[in-house]
Amino acid sequence: MRKAPMATTFFMYLERNFKQPTMSQLASNVSKRLFSLDVFRGLTMFLLIAEAAGFHHSFVQLTEGTPFNGLALQLEHHPWNGLRFWDLIQPFFMFIVGVAMPFSLRKRLARGSRSDVTKHIVRRCFLLFCFGALLHCVYAHALVWELWNVLVQLAFTILIAYAIMNLPHKIQIGISVGLLILTEILYRIYNPESPYAQGHDNFGSYVDQLVMGQVNDGYWVFVNFVPTAAHTIWGVICGQLLLKNIPEGKKLRPFLIWGTVILVLGLTLDWLQITPIIKRIATSSFTLASGGIAILTLTLFYWAIDVKDHHKKWLRIFSVVGTNSIFIYLFAETVGHQWFRDFGMIWTDGLLGPLGLSNQAIAVLNSLLVLFIFWYLTYFLDKQKIYFKV
Repeated sequence: MRKAPMATTFFMYLERNFKQPTMSQLASNVSKRLFSLDVFRGLTMFLLIAEAAGFHHSFVQLTEGTPFNGLALQLEHHPWNGLRFWDLIQPFFMFIVGVAMPFSLRKRLARGSRSDVTKHIVRRCFLLFCFGALLHCVYAHALVWELWNVLVQLAFTILIAYAIMNLPHKIQIGISVGLLILTEILYRIYNPESPYAQGHDNFGSYVDQLVMGQVNDGYWVFVNFVPTAAHTIWGVICGQLLLKNIPEGKKLRPFLIWGTVILVLGLTLDWLQITPIIKRIATSSFTLASGGIAILTLTLFYWAIDVKDHHKKWLRIFSVVGTNSIFIYLFAETVGHQWFRDFGMIWTDGLLGPLGLSNQAIAVLNSLLVLFIFWYLTYFLDKQKIYFKV
């Protein structure tokens, strides 16, 4: 008897074991919460505010000329074709938002109608777009029209993921693949000879010129939200599967299989020089590789924390940062970045400078002090049950 193709078998497996929950089913299981997701989100936000505190840059400078510099460079984006740890943080963030969406939707449907939820999503995406655009004004110390911030990207990916999240999983997956194919087509049509060459002669920069009248010095492009919407869509699917009341092994198996498959596919596209892994323009190979790592990371956290029930108290160091994720990100990138780093340096340099510590070492210690202030703010707000929702 002829066997069905692997993809067909996988979709049959999903439909048999993970039938898409209806809106009423999502609303009925209000109490369920994943500590592993809280830790994953909190750790991601912890790393983001660490950058705002200045740790990443200071650590790279401190380790220059030492064997640790290679490790420190993992906290900076790759200049172009390649993959570093820091390149995974934005995909993690967008993926986690997707995972959380079915859980958030379940709670909101328990309190209101689908139309109320839709209004909330539209309002949230509008605010995220505005916050992202305004952050560029803070960076530039002037009124500018720039749309490269992760919050702007997230506003679009949430809308796309929400619009299709009630469709069968195979259709959601098909749409995410279609977005990657569309990205390939647009870049290759615009510059057939060298679609992914480093510089501004690519489709993404062309769109930036149309929308903003300028290009980014670091080669980031606004249309990255098109391929990276796949991260949020895949997160939604994972969240929907995690909500199902089925044995844990059946939840983990597809995560392990397809996290590995798309990771290997992304790496293979780069290795065969078909499509290079480039974070700055979010190539399809980058989206696949980083998405696969995101799924596997969620699998590891879920297995270690929720399945094995390793609810260690020290994990709250990270989970607490995610309780006010958008607030602490905005705070760290604005007030925190502009005030606390310079304010902290008054104390760290004044106390440690006379001891003979290098400027690089003092900068690292100052960034850790500022990071602690950021972390303690989230801890205090959580203790007081104060949560800023967008």
